[in-house]
Amino acid sequence: MKKIAKNIIHYCFIVAALPLILIARAASLLGITLFPGMSQFISIIPGKFGSFYRVAFYRFTLENCDRDSFIGFSTIFSQKNTEIDLGAYIGPQCNIGMSKIGKNTLIGSGVHILSGKGQHNFDDLSKPIKEQGGSFEKVTVGEDCWVGNGALIMANVGDGAIVAAGSVVVSDVPEFAIVAGNPAKVIRYRNE
Repeated sequence: MKKIAKNIIHYCFIVAALPLILIARAASLLGITLFPGMSQFISIIPGKFGSFYRVAFYRFTLENCDRDSFIGFSTIFSQKNTEIDLGAYIGPQCNIGMSKIGKNTLIGSGVHILSGKGQHNFDDLSKPIKEQGGSFEKVTVGEDCWVGNGALIMANVGDGAIVAAGSVVVSDVPEFAIVAGNPAKVIRYRNE
């Protein structure tokens, strides 16, 4: 019975989000980028209601968003080619770039996941940085990870890893590693 009730709730939120989903898809077909603005708009819907609405919207606008995930208040996505797996929890006030968030992973409040570390080139001193371009890459946070509040992620995080609150990840984190600091360094391994 609980599963049936949950299905009904999910379908109701899909219907509620349908106007925005259709506008986002139509704009995308016309080459108009509305996704970041829509992400900001729906980020301010509070509570569990807001999370259900966000998940319903992102199921049809992101590359993948599992319906059994949680997306907290004031969390925004800047890139559509993002994946959120089953049971992922994304806390409030996060800023998520192009990424893949693994199954049963916990992302704390105020976490920023950038689209890699090469988003801005700055070598040409004759040009403003904003005109030098850059490259985006999909950053993966593996399965069963825990990323603490306020962490900044610019590189991949392996399965089962823990990133301490406030850490800045600039190099790939191995599986089951516990990292902390700026730049984040391995403190120990969970499977030792």
